Amino acid sequence: MALFPSFAGLSGSNSSAEDRAPADLEWLSNQSFTEDALKTQRHATERLQAEEPASSGQKRKEREDSHGRSKKSKKKKKKKHKKRSRDNSESSGSESDTVYPSDLLKKDNADREEAQVRVSETFMWLDDLQTPTDSPFCIDRRADRANWEYKSLYRGDIARYKRKGNSCLGLDFRMQAVNWDDSGPEKKRMVKKPERYFCPSTLQRLRSDSLPALPVLSEGSAANSDSYIKLPACTEEQGSSAQAPVSWVNPLGIYDPGTSLWLEGKGQSEVKGDQQDVEFQGSSTTLLSARVEEFNRKLRENPTDIQMWLDFIHFQDELAFGSGSYSVASDSDMRKMSLRAVLEKKLSIVDKAVESNPANVDLKLEKLRLCKELWEPAVLQKEWKKLVFVHPNSAPLWRKYLLFTQSHFSTFSVSKVNSVFGKCLSTLSAVQDGSMVSHPPLPGTQEDLLDIFLQQCHFLRQAGHTEKAVCLFQALLDFTFFKPDSVKDLPTRQQVEFFEPFWDSGEPRIGERGARGWNAWMHQQEKGGWVIPPEPDDDDEEEPEDSEIKDKTRPKWKIWLDVEASREANHWLPWRPDKTKGQSEEDCEDPDRQVLFDDIGPSVIRVDRPDLQLQLILSFLQFLGLPGPSGRFSTTSSSNILLDDLTFLEEGPDPERPLTCYDLPMAGICAVGHMTFLGNCRRQAGLCKAGEEFLQNVLQQTLPLVSAKDQAVITLCWLQYEKLKVLRCLRSRNKRQLKSQGKRSKRLAKRLLKEPDNRGSLALWREYAHLEWLLGNLEEARKVFDTALAMGMSRGLNDPVLCNLCFLYAQLEVEQALNGGTVSTSSKAVYILTKLAEGAAYTPFSGQINPVAILKARKAYELALSNFLPEQSTCSNSGAPKKLHRTSSLVGCFGLFQYLTMGIDAADAVYSHAIQKLIPNNLNSEVTDVSLRTSKVFADWESVAMQHVALLRHHTNTNVFPLSRLRLALTDAISLLPSSASLWHLYLQTENRYCSASRARRFFHSVAKKTDSVVPYLFAITAERQLKQQLDSVQRSRLSGEALPTLQLNGLSNRIRSLFETATATEHGAHCPLLWRMYLNFMVCDGNAERGSGIFYKALQDVPWVKGLYMDAVQLFPERVEEFLDLMTEKELRLRVPMEEVDILLED
Repeated sequence: MALFPSFAGLSGSNSSAEDRAPADLEWLSNQSFTEDALKTQRHATERLQAEEPASSGQKRKEREDSHGRSKKSKKKKKKKHKKRSRDNSESSGSESDTVYPSDLLKKDNADREEAQVRVSETFMWLDDLQTPTDSPFCIDRRADRANWEYKSLYRGDIARYKRKGNSCLGLDFRMQAVNWDDSGPEKKRMVKKPERYFCPSTLQRLRSDSLPALPVLSEGSAANSDSYIKLPACTEEQGSSAQAPVSWVNPLGIYDPGTSLWLEGKGQSEVKGDQQDVEFQGSSTTLLSARVEEFNRKLRENPTDIQMWLDFIHFQDELAFGSGSYSVASDSDMRKMSLRAVLEKKLSIVDKAVESNPANVDLKLEKLRLCKELWEPAVLQKEWKKLVFVHPNSAPLWRKYLLFTQSHFSTFSVSKVNSVFGKCLSTLSAVQDGSMVSHPPLPGTQEDLLDIFLQQCHFLRQAGHTEKAVCLFQALLDFTFFKPDSVKDLPTRQQVEFFEPFWDSGEPRIGERGARGWNAWMHQQEKGGWVIPPEPDDDDEEEPEDSEIKDKTRPKWKIWLDVEASREANHWLPWRPDKTKGQSEEDCEDPDRQVLFDDIGPSVIRVDRPDLQLQLILSFLQFLGLPGPSGRFSTTSSSNILLDDLTFLEEGPDPERPLTCYDLPMAGICAVGHMTFLGNCRRQAGLCKAGEEFLQNVLQQTLPLVSAKDQAVITLCWLQYEKLKVLRCLRSRNKRQLKSQGKRSKRLAKRLLKEPDNRGSLALWREYAHLEWLLGNLEEARKVFDTALAMGMSRGLNDPVLCNLCFLYAQLEVEQALNGGTVSTSSKAVYILTKLAEGAAYTPFSGQINPVAILKARKAYELALSNFLPEQSTCSNSGAPKKLHRTSSLVGCFGLFQYLTMGIDAADAVYSHAIQKLIPNNLNSEVTDVSLRTSKVFADWESVAMQHVALLRHHTNTNVFPLSRLRLALTDAISLLPSSASLWHLYLQTENRYCSASRARRFFHSVAKKTDSVVPYLFAITAERQLKQQLDSVQRSRLSGEALPTLQLNGLSNRIRSLFETATATEHGAHCPLLWRMYLNFMVCDGNAERGSGIFYKALQDVPWVKGLYMDAVQLFPERVEEFLDLMTEKELRLRVPMEEVDILLED
């Protein structure tokens, strides 16, 4: 077939070679087109022309039906397609009847594409297609508005693919590259890390019963008579060695399958490990199910077992959150398990327990604790009231209720909590005196009444209402010691009604000048009510007060802090109108300084026992700042709530007095007028001028009210207070203040010793001699000591007061001799202790000691100690506490005597033997009887432990001695006495000598989890903060880089924060004011001011009554001072200086 008709003759296939066109005209003919192809083409053309009229109408109808709702754009395209096909057919028909095979192929392809378009543009199910297509998908030609709004296509519309490599063909890899920005992140391969011993799966395997931790010997191995014990081969090793295949990598068959696979370059299958994990999880789950079944069985058999119910409730946490040793919950399970679901499950268990034990208080308390997270505050308050109404005679329940009202921030206010305290004390008083017949008094109700009363006084002190607290003490002392005989037989409520007229009469009260008491006022009213007008005092003229604002250029918040602190220290006494000056109640500038009887009347209780009356007086003296015996509260939680003195952790042992600096331990409770703020230590040694006068009046008025024995105790506390003020002056390095304070203290001590009842008191002579020694008057102090020893040396070792006097005298001489040289056996200390053992007349030291006298003294000490120490280590007999109290000073004298004459080993043996005898066998660090811990028994044990540790520390500082023995003595003592601040201070000083803190951290953790006291947590945090301060100082000193890697920079801030969180999460640490104040201070000083603000509001949820917390917040966040003052006003905390008054003072 020729491409052009005029050259048809050139394209014939049958033409000869001569007739063919030349080579340049061959392009005009198609050599591959034959006659057979022409016939096929003609036949196809005739068939197409015959079918075209019939199919065109049917196609048009189908197209209209399928595209009836299509858009105009689609119709235009179809019309153009029809027009193009029609033009092609017309042109082909007009030009030539010849149809080429290529045109037929194009037409078939077009028809196929058109059919696909029809199918793809119509939504239908794949099963409804009559003829399956190559591309069974739908093309949506409608415009997507999302592509106009957003910057990219929808991720679901983009096909996913995986690129093999990041190279591109045709590029020079040395100079060119392609940045595949659109490539997604490669899928990480899950590589199973080797499990360590601390992994959860490994711990589960160790805890499971299916796997033995150690290989078990066979039965026949013990019968062998070999010289060594043969270990049997493991079963796995036997099987693997017997069945090891022989191959080219393992020709001898000595490799296990894992090694053979590794040599072949293959990996080991992990299916076995997964199966083991499933087995271990199954075994642990079986243990959980078995434990649950055990609980159910025991509770079904004995539903009255309260402790079992409580353990089952606490077990739900282990079951759900993986906190216990039997838990197998993974992270996903922990996320799925809701806290609310666990609480509801616990609540259902508690409801069952209460149904079985409707009269048990512990279960009801547990229910209220759980419902704290579920119920509304009003509902919770109502349930608490209902519970205390049902059990009004339970003092522990009242303590829980008081703690709830005191720490529930949403419903807290000082007036509400004070009224709850009054309701509690009045109810328990009615139970105690028999007015409430429905409920009998429980054992220990009198002690509980006094403890709750003291807790109320300290609550008011911490809230800033010191006037109300002082009035409570005044009212109770008047009500107890000056009660008229005519009302003693009446119930408590009626006695309080008779007491109210005396309180409102304006008569001077205890602590005020001219106070005569309730009884004298009653007799005066019975005789006619005549009043002798008091004479005006010329000496009582008020001194002109200095301006409260020293520098007006300082920031306003600093001025407010100074004025508030000044008034807190000087205006803590309640204001009373002075009738001699013509004052009335309207003359008071601060109405909150006046205390009404309605605020204190419900809290007045009866204290009839002499020991409780002495405890009341000593507690009031401690409230005013006097030192005294610790342990005044019968519960550890009460002691934790009272800890608020920031100097409790800062004032450690005095290095200049290594043996005698523990004579007056710190209590950790701020005295009235001494509220400590951040960076603000005590400004004065004692109280203000009015406070000191008030304190002396209280002491002089209460001494005649008690027995002679109790008078000696109160007088001793008075003299110790004077010594404490001298010690504070020594710490402050203020010589002028020390000189004036020393004169006043010496004058008072001499006046007390001149009284007839005190002339023979060796305890007062001891304090006076120690006072002279502290002031630097060594010769005068020695004269006082020698006078006291000459007066009472004949009593010998049987007198514990004499032993205590000689022990202090010998310790002071050892410390003094240490400054001048070594201590020899001819020292004055050995002479004093020898004369004490002899019991003969005392003569001053002449310089020589008879060696025979030393031997006789050692025998006397051994005999006396064997007589005083109990034969059996138990405290069951009634005489044990008194005997132990007599033993503590004797042990100290004998231990120091052995140290000076024989060495530290002999002294250590004395103390170890004494402590072993003093501590009962049934007593360990997990003692739950708090009354035993707070008794004199533990106080004397602490005294012996302190003597032992102080002597070891003194010897370590002066000689070559291993610190391990000192550390062992400290850890043993602290394990028994975890609340002793003095022991903890010594422990910190000892551990600071080591570069590693891991040992101390482990010990802190072991002690903290065994006690209810928060003191171990406080000292653990203090240790970490001291370490952090040392590291910060080293970094600031710009040392060379070689020294820094040796220091511990392992996230100390995070560790300290974790300790704070752990301590505040415990029940006994959540309500400790000192802990929260330290936490707030640390967070802000560490640079996290925003988190520190959160800590402040978190602390308000647990300790909203502590005024010192608000004062610290003002100092740390001065820009929000108005917010904090409004919050204090809302919660009714004592605000002595409103900000408006500061503005007025600044204007003046």
